Amino acid sequence: MQGLFDRALWGALVLAGACGSGNTDTPPPAAGSGGAGGTGGSGSYSGGSGGNAAKGGVGGQGGQMGAGARSGSNAAGSGGGSASAGRCFAKPLFSSQMAWNQRVDTKPKDAQSDTIIAALQGRGWGNGGIMQIDFSIDVLCADATTPRREFEPNGDFYEGECDEEAVPVPSGGHLEGESGYQCTGDGDCHLIVIAEDTNKLYEQWRVNIDGADYQGGCLAVWQLDRNYDAALRGEQCTSADAAGLPITPLLFDADEVAAGAIEHAVRFALPNMHIRKNTYVRPATHATGAASAGADGVPYGARLRLRADYPLDSLPNEAARVLARALQRYGMILADGGNIALMGQDDRSTTAKWDDLLAPRDLDDLKPRDFELVEAGERFTWTGDCVLED
Repeated sequence: MQGLFDRALWGALVLAGACGSGNTDTPPPAAGSGGAGGTGGSGSYSGGSGGNAAKGGVGGQGGQMGAGARSGSNAAGSGGGSASAGRCFAKPLFSSQMAWNQRVDTKPKDAQSDTIIAALQGRGWGNGGIMQIDFSIDVLCADATTPRREFEPNGDFYEGECDEEAVPVPSGGHLEGESGYQCTGDGDCHLIVIAEDTNKLYEQWRVNIDGADYQGGCLAVWQLDRNYDAALRGEQCTSADAAGLPITPLLFDADEVAAGAIEHAVRFALPNMHIRKNTYVRPATHATGAASAGADGVPYGARLRLRADYPLDSLPNEAARVLARALQRYGMILADGGNIALMGQDDRSTTAKWDDLLAPRDLDDLKPRDFELVEAGERFTWTGDCVLED
């Protein structure tokens, strides 16, 4: 997830920008046919992603329904309130007014673009400098029958910045990179749930649920039908991501790619030493002291856009071209610290599957020099003085 505060915990993390078991220089392995997923997380606490989650253990896929409806009728587990085997939502999420849903292909280039891109070209994306794709974060579906569970805040919950609300926990669901709700691999272990009955999005990191024991880190609850202002949940405030952004609307999924269009910006991450210290730009609301780059570092919230003249035909398959086209039109927003650059959604809840579409290294050819920084506006200094909005 994120490098949040300069607490004692950070002494061991900042230099590497990573510390978890998923921090390797090899690409995440392809999804298997059953069993547990990879052990790493996708953010700067855990240091990059582990393997793709295996796809076993869910119910059979149902036929697709209309936009915003479930695409599968079977469910993992038994009884009401179980995890859906299909999507309960359609992307893009939130209204078209939100920044991540707006195209930036005609926006001007930032005045610092050349300096920042040159520095990033020298540093690389992370994991050996190669652009890779992580597929470990999933989005679960809940309804009115799903049990809402209280959690005990752990050391990764920040009073005054995180929400304390009962979370819908579907039976048969799982955390990021895990086969169930136990955080066995010391990764980011995000729990992400959309509650259909209330139109709320619950995003929480560092979750561990073992029977009746539910411990969790920072929880951000988002209202999907709300048009948030520029401060989102609050100026200087974090979320389940370091930049203070919602995670889910920036994840691209296999159904979007199979349909031929991603109509929103994409979430991406960089190692902490590549991110500008204590600095963010819109649409972010938060930065970190764990980031350590100077004025040529990429600030949280920065939106990188693939050059319009990039030869898409040189990419290995149509799925890679769909993703690259989205990077030209909507760009990618720096949302977190980590060693795997791009974030796609786990395919356990989609009809299309990544094995048939896109591999973790299909965008290897994209270098930092192929991007430019979209005009970012004011640079905000993170002070830690979060003021949550009502």
